[in-house]
Amino acid sequence: MEEYKVTVATGTSEYSGTNNYIYVTLVGENGQSERTILDNPGLDFCRGAVDEYKVCSPAPLGPLLLVRLEKQRYWVEDNWFCRYVTVEPPGGGIALTFPCYRWLIGDVKVEIREGTAKRLCEDTSPQLLAHRKAELQERQTIYRSVRLQKCCYTHTHTYLCTQSQKYECTHASQFQSLQKESLVLTVMFAYPDGLHGLLGFPSVSMPRPKQTCIRTYVLTYCMEHWKEDWFFGYQCLNGSNPRMIQRCKELPGNFPVSGDMVQGSLAPRTTLDKELKAGNIYLIDYAIMDGVPTNVIRGKPQYIAAPLCLLYEHPDQGLIPIAIQLGQTPGLDTPIFLPNDPPLAWLLAKIWVRHSEFQVFQLLSHLLRTHLLVEVFCVATLRQLPAVHPVYKLLAPHLRYTLEINCRGRTQLVSADGGEGLLVLSQREYKVLTYRSLQPCWDFQQRGATTLKDYFYREHSLMLWDAIHSFVSGMISVYYQCDSDVVEDPELQTWIKDIAEEGFVDVPTFGLSNELKNKAELVTLLSVAIFTSTAQHAATNNGQFDWCAWVPNTPCTMRHPTPTDKDAVTMEMIMDSLPDVSQTCLEMAITWHLGRPQPDAVPLGQYPEQYFTEPQAQEVIDRFRKELKDIEEHILSQNQGLELPYLFLLPSRIENSITI
Repeated sequence: MEEYKVTVATGTSEYSGTNNYIYVTLVGENGQSERTILDNPGLDFCRGAVDEYKVCSPAPLGPLLLVRLEKQRYWVEDNWFCRYVTVEPPGGGIALTFPCYRWLIGDVKVEIREGTAKRLCEDTSPQLLAHRKAELQERQTIYRSVRLQKCCYTHTHTYLCTQSQKYECTHASQFQSLQKESLVLTVMFAYPDGLHGLLGFPSVSMPRPKQTCIRTYVLTYCMEHWKEDWFFGYQCLNGSNPRMIQRCKELPGNFPVSGDMVQGSLAPRTTLDKELKAGNIYLIDYAIMDGVPTNVIRGKPQYIAAPLCLLYEHPDQGLIPIAIQLGQTPGLDTPIFLPNDPPLAWLLAKIWVRHSEFQVFQLLSHLLRTHLLVEVFCVATLRQLPAVHPVYKLLAPHLRYTLEINCRGRTQLVSADGGEGLLVLSQREYKVLTYRSLQPCWDFQQRGATTLKDYFYREHSLMLWDAIHSFVSGMISVYYQCDSDVVEDPELQTWIKDIAEEGFVDVPTFGLSNELKNKAELVTLLSVAIFTSTAQHAATNNGQFDWCAWVPNTPCTMRHPTPTDKDAVTMEMIMDSLPDVSQTCLEMAITWHLGRPQPDAVPLGQYPEQYFTEPQAQEVIDRFRKELKDIEEHILSQNQGLELPYLFLLPSRIENSITI
């Protein structure tokens, strides 16, 4: 009788343990072990437990192929999360690790493979080939192909999302309880006098905020400086939507700004034409907002604008706005607002730009270009790559909870019908979205934003892109020795075909091929997926509360049309335009809830679920962590002494996947 030592690890989150019956069978090339119930004295499979058992076989099994786990109901149904199984052969040989990291629900049987990543061509056993095929067939019945353009249309919580892709119970309960608490907390703590602090906006001196558990330094700073032009320009570079600014080589035909209009905003002894040629004039154009249908809230119409904002990189003042037009069609009713206009008129023009910023950043930069884009990669990976595939193992930690949060977002944050404006805006973005724009090096070059000073988002994202690209390149080189290995991997080619022909088929300018021709293309594509799900999401998500909780700085809605007469702007008009108290509280609550640090966050580069078992892969991961540590130290050093630090892309504050 051959005796194998089997170790079974249960998940560490709440409710991961089970009191159901658990059986194990070891499957080797030469046969199977006895079906063995795992039952030690005392309690087995408690949360966080690592239990050891003996499993017998009447004859040597040969090389182990699979571990079969079975769960059967004992008294009541009790789900179980299994982390991994290790098997030590008779005689004390090298123990093999079988990663699991999944929920077992109901009376169920699962078979898991040893942790060594393998491409299809490396599997020769008929049993393993059959297992590989069966796994994909099962997943393809669960997950249907997804198109990016359809992602905003679906409002069913169960869409695409099985228990294995859902939050663990601890995370789910925190999500739900914090939703309820967020509104109360923001109103109670964000402002010194509760709602009176909100209504105190018109006063000449802004109320100085108290330091409380919910207030952040950046929010406090924002409340004190939000009216200042340099701070407006700073947010164009390092706020929640730092991807819009572009160099202006010549003024758009629909934005008739003359040199005389802005001369007072320029440095001495220069002109607008000179600064255009020198590359110091920048533009933010919200043409994508033009004509988007508006909402009606409690019977009252809301308003939007499609501004053009001209900015100047002043040698002394930094990036500052110098002209704003609140519509795409110039005319008497669409004046150009200037810094030397009446102060309230200039302030209201900037508020309108920030309102457009809120719409574009939340729906396009945040939701569409991170959440929904990564969903395409997530579904294609689940449908086309078995768990033993090296690319599946590489991507899995960076896709954790993404389907779950997207399902929750569709049902809990987006209205039941999606809103006509939401769909129109999304469809416009689909028409201009490109694969290259998701790669930071190309994005900054295309926008002419490579020399802007104090553009911390650019500097930090490029460092992170290089680190991620190097990490991915190292991991791929472990498993793909040459370009032909990529070309001849049928599962990988089916995966890219699913992404290109299903996920991005309705995005005409995207520019992603439906086949992978070499390692470089694979490395870039995987780098885009990981960068988007980590650093890019952090850049747009993590500062929401800082920039939006003081609602006049970034209002979520506007209740009055854009001004047509500069001299007619009053404080009463500004207050009538801004969100009312209930809308203000809702914006504060949602941005705090979505932008707060997650209690069970896994930082970038940390892999508590160890899908890779090979030493070569672990060495690449260790190098990645070292590089991230160096980036962290550089960013912290750079921010020492800065009055307004930029820490949103600090690696320790970037989540390893989109979970919120």
